[in-house]
Amino acid sequence: MQRRELIGASLARVRGASAAPARPLSDPRRGLSEDEARALTERILGMTTADEARVNLGSGWRGNTRYAVNRITTAGEATDAQAAITVRFGRREATVSTNRFDDASLREAVHSAERLARLAPEDPEMMPELSPANYRGIEGYAEATASLDASTRAEVAADAIARARSEGMEVAGFLEVDAGASAVANSNGLFGYHPSTGVDYTLTVRTADGRGSGWAQGGHRDWSSLNPGVIHSRAFEKAMRSREPRPLEPGVYPAILEPAATDDLIGLLASALDARRADEGRSAFSRPGEATAIGERILDERISLRSDPVGLGSSPFMNDGLPVTPVTWIDDGRLERLSYSRYWADRRGAEPTGFPGSLRMSGGDQTLEQIIAETERAVLVTRFWYIRSVDPRTILYTGLTRDGTFWVEDGRIQYPVNNFRWNDSPLTALAQVEALSRPVRVSAAREVPAVRVPAFHFSSVSEAV
Repeated sequence: MQRRELIGASLARVRGASAAPARPLSDPRRGLSEDEARALTERILGMTTADEARVNLGSGWRGNTRYAVNRITTAGEATDAQAAITVRFGRREATVSTNRFDDASLREAVHSAERLARLAPEDPEMMPELSPANYRGIEGYAEATASLDASTRAEVAADAIARARSEGMEVAGFLEVDAGASAVANSNGLFGYHPSTGVDYTLTVRTADGRGSGWAQGGHRDWSSLNPGVIHSRAFEKAMRSREPRPLEPGVYPAILEPAATDDLIGLLASALDARRADEGRSAFSRPGEATAIGERILDERISLRSDPVGLGSSPFMNDGLPVTPVTWIDDGRLERLSYSRYWADRRGAEPTGFPGSLRMSGGDQTLEQIIAETERAVLVTRFWYIRSVDPRTILYTGLTRDGTFWVEDGRIQYPVNNFRWNDSPLTALAQVEALSRPVRVSAAREVPAVRVPAFHFSSVSEAV
């Protein structure tokens, strides 16, 4: 029996049909409805004798189209629904997942989780399951994204391929889309449900001689908010401009970081905002005597960083059901909050925040082109690649520039330059900011601007194109 048929048979049971024939999801691009998710979680929770239990559901559809060397190479779609069943006996816990929802399969999964939990070592940091919570209704589902079928994706690829052939270039792209719903429920009566969609598109354009490369991306909850033609034009223009790069010695240069590069730095910074590491002296935000950098200016005063699922369509709950609330992490350059797990918040008498699932960075009122036009001299970076940690205590990372690195002088992009390996930290790179563009959506859950900084550390030349 095919996976889709198994899911269809399982959903028939969720809906209350006693012996319905196997059939596909009635609406695979929506996944389980709220009523179906509630009924399924109640059934699963009713099968366990554990002290506490939780069920996390994920259901829906994914599709993708990949192309390279001017031809579509793969295209596929998958429909699935899974239940992750977590049970606890005292401080012992185990989780088992299944995508078969008939009674026998669910009981087998529940009993497997119970057996494993009894064998697991005790977890001294385990927190009890949460009580019921009120979750904000967040619009994260777009019909335009859910209906992005294979033929439409192929048309996007065909447009890029046709342009590449006409201009004697080669393209590679990846268009990925998902639609469905997630849910969480526990033995205390908590229940949360969230439908969502997401789409990400990246395009790389190479010149025929392999010496020029351009790249562009787009991401959103709503496909109708993306313009593939604009993404194509950006990537092709960068590829054309990046031919015949001139040598530029490594060093510390003023830099203009396009939104994709800014997003990488902000993501590295956000991942370091952990309260426990700071309290235990293992963080860039640790201070003597178990103090932290809360209240200190850690970035340029033009920079604020906030997370809020509203507007970016992120889930209103964490995996354990903790409600996601708006948080200002950095305000006018000052560190306002650190990220607290439930356990560490309980230890420190603080409110749990969980990890930010969406991020918005403040920006200015200029376009990237206007920032370039007022720049005396700088290295323009399209994006970073192959980023690796060097020193977690200072959030120091290393990586490469790729797919379009240019020298800007007297308000113009003068010529392409070689790529670099860089070594820098968001704390030093963003300590001073000279200009910010308007924030743009770089992915389904991120919105950041382009940034011009007075100093960025390009440590060595890279042969990457």
